[in-house]
Amino acid sequence: MSDKIVLHCSRGAPQKTTEFGGFCCPVAEGNPGCMQKGKAWLRYTSHPSRVSTAVKMKANLMLLLAPLVSAAPTIEHRQASQSIDKLFKAKGKDFYGAATDQGRLQAGKNAAIIEANFGQVTPENSMKWESINPRQGQYNWGQADYLVNWATERNKTIRGHTFVWHSQLAGWVNNLNNRDQLTKAIQDHISAVGGRYKGKIAHWDVINEMFNEDGSLRNSVFSRVLGEGFVKIAFDAARATDPSAKLYINDYNLDQPNYAKVTRGMVANVNKWLSQGIPIDGIGTQGHLQSGGGAGLAQTIKVLAATNVKEVAVTELDIQNSNNNDYVAVTRGCLEEPKCRSITVWGVRDQDSWRPQGNPLLFDSNYNAKANYNAIVQLLSQ
Repeated sequence: MSDKIVLHCSRGAPQKTTEFGGFCCPVAEGNPGCMQKGKAWLRYTSHPSRVSTAVKMKANLMLLLAPLVSAAPTIEHRQASQSIDKLFKAKGKDFYGAATDQGRLQAGKNAAIIEANFGQVTPENSMKWESINPRQGQYNWGQADYLVNWATERNKTIRGHTFVWHSQLAGWVNNLNNRDQLTKAIQDHISAVGGRYKGKIAHWDVINEMFNEDGSLRNSVFSRVLGEGFVKIAFDAARATDPSAKLYINDYNLDQPNYAKVTRGMVANVNKWLSQGIPIDGIGTQGHLQSGGGAGLAQTIKVLAATNVKEVAVTELDIQNSNNNDYVAVTRGCLEEPKCRSITVWGVRDQDSWRPQGNPLLFDSNYNAKANYNAIVQLLSQ
């Protein structure tokens, strides 16, 4: 059988070249270029996304690519050379995870990439109130069950998202104007959803996005009817439902250490609520960043960790445009803060992001690991 190497070309099919005994993709933007026996990869990138091991290579080629050949089945499976989750855990952290849901897991290579490269999943939409409890007393468990079962079978940590949020909220909840009725609705919802997955979900975003940019309470049915009392109602219900789960308060724009939403909003209120005995275990900073925002988030991690919570996490990371240095800065920021336990990116590949225009994730549209992913690998390999 003749020697064969399969390159994953973005455009066109790979071709064997008799000129130098190698294999090339057509010359096109995004293609990985050529492989030549006894020499390095040429032209566009340093490595292709896949190297076939279906046949033997000649001795000189085997010597050149020995590290790749030995790892080839894993590379083909995960579309990346190393798992950032395993590397992150080797540094003493809990996980590097990704948001997903049933539709994503059943499409393309999402499931394979998450299984090989990430250690945790967050349901992108299936556990939000309007999705899982659209009408009073009615629960739609299908998509959430799928995600929980998929993750449990593969020993992936699960972050529940989210119990109480003003957005994507079931209409019947928005129409409650009575304190007792709204209190019971919160308690019943948390008891039903949290109870169904008790012991399977390690972290819950109990309350999501409750602060305005100036640090005041956001106007929502919860704050209008219950004031800030809904915080205690929700966290007490979550603790009673699943005592082993770590309970988080989660928000966006917690990206600059001196920003009012950070200082007057999250930091001041969380310390106050903890002093009142409200069982808040952690603060989640979502991390929906623009290019250049990584250093600010890294600094803010330390500010959030300086509160009296047990831990903090980056929960929904995506970074617009040129972002290699930003991903490295955020990852380093978490590494350097003992209370920062985990990072979750908000999706797998760029085109599936909720804001795809800036190519904000770690895998491209062809499920190839991008330079930002490899930059994280390099950092974690030090």
